[in-house]
Amino acid sequence: MRKGIYLLPNTLTLCGMFCGFYAILSALDGNFVHGAWAILIAIIFDGLDGWVARLTHSTTKFGIELDSLSDLVAFGIAPAVLIYSWGLNSFGRIGWGAAFFYVICGALRLARFNVQMDTAESKAFTGMPIPGAAGITACMVLFYTEIWGSLTGRNYVVLLLPFLLAALMVSTFRYHGLKEIDFKRRKPFWLLVAIVAAFVLVFINPEIVLFVFGIMYMLSGIIEHVKIVKKKERLGTRQNENS
Repeated sequence: MRKGIYLLPNTLTLCGMFCGFYAILSALDGNFVHGAWAILIAIIFDGLDGWVARLTHSTTKFGIELDSLSDLVAFGIAPAVLIYSWGLNSFGRIGWGAAFFYVICGALRLARFNVQMDTAESKAFTGMPIPGAAGITACMVLFYTEIWGSLTGRNYVVLLLPFLLAALMVSTFRYHGLKEIDFKRRKPFWLLVAIVAAFVLVFINPEIVLFVFGIMYMLSGIIEHVKIVKKKERLGTRQNENS
């Protein structure tokens, strides 16, 4: 701290925190769509600050701690307030309990990430990353609003969502991220086509396409975990047969 701090990555981190704060205010005012988009923009800033820090070799312990605090606001508290104000307040104590359970598991997920940053978290994520959980929550609001309009009454799918995301965040399921991709190496041509196609689809109908991508990402960790368990079972069966 005596030598100062790096402005660019930390400014991007604070921009993400501001988006989370704005999402909270929007949710409390009933502007749920604005709040959801603010969370998605915060995800962009969260990706940029880490990318810039690695690119400029400006990663510091201060920046890591600030990033965790920003993530807790933008991807922990903000989505919880958004989904509670939008669809859980009609459930009473169960509703705010579900929202708070999401916040608790998000905080635990961040704490585990910081501890395992130089070991298990170096490649694949252990548990769903909290920005991913926040993005799915925001996309749920946007998707429902786009298809059915405002939410009235009790919706038990909405009640289940924070519990499911919270469980996935603290699970040991493996989730993959962009940091696993080495952009310095050549990639297959079809990958470029797929990226362009994804951007076009998002541009055409972002509310629906982003929600579909979010659900696919959520299911990817579950499917991979099932495959790993089945593979271990097959190996165990073969070893028993050989013995």
